[in-house]
Amino acid sequence: MVTGPGRPRLVERRRPGASGREEILDAAGELFVTRGFAATSTRAIAESVGIRQASLYHHFPTKESILAALLDSTVEPSLHYARTLADLGGDPSVLLWALTAGDSWNLLTDRSNLGRLYLIPEADAPGLAVFHAKRRELHGIYRTLAARAVSDPNDPRCGLPVRVTESVIAIRADDPAITAPADGPLPTSARLLADSSLRILGLEPTDALRDAGTALVVAHRTPATG
Repeated sequence: MVTGPGRPRLVERRRPGASGREEILDAAGELFVTRGFAATSTRAIAESVGIRQASLYHHFPTKESILAALLDSTVEPSLHYARTLADLGGDPSVLLWALTAGDSWNLLTDRSNLGRLYLIPEADAPGLAVFHAKRRELHGIYRTLAARAVSDPNDPRCGLPVRVTESVIAIRADDPAITAPADGPLPTSARLLADSSLRILGLEPTDALRDAGTALVVAHRTPATG
């Protein structure tokens, strides 16, 4: 096995991922979350993967570029899914329920709980402007669906459903055992969070709404890659 032209591995594959790039991201995500970004060197990432440091630079020129790729991997699947739901039209309550359920599911499947990287000081670096633009767009879709569900764009509660989804990050930080498989039936925890996203707006989900929302999740959710 090789990670780049003429650069053999130091050890057998030890990280999940279909490519050297994915293995590097897996190792970096775990180290950034557990040790901190500043305390993690590219050498430590390479050693965790089992490759030479030069092979890491074949994929990523800097540690900051690794962070950018990790953050993008957390938001891009959710944004693609949110755009798809928004384009479908229909009952905004069903769409918001489905968005919360599918997005929460992705946060539950991410192996290293990469959402914790949103809060590190380095996440505010100018080089991460694209990530922040995508995250703002995602939040905007949540807010738009919530405003339509309550028929009031000025309702201060419209900013809360996305926070219900992102509560998964803190929940998992407190209890790392709380996870969900990437496929299979919609996890119960994601269903409960989706219910909460409506109740926080003063709306009560019905069984028919849940069934319709679940069908949307199954048909359109973009699984996370982390």
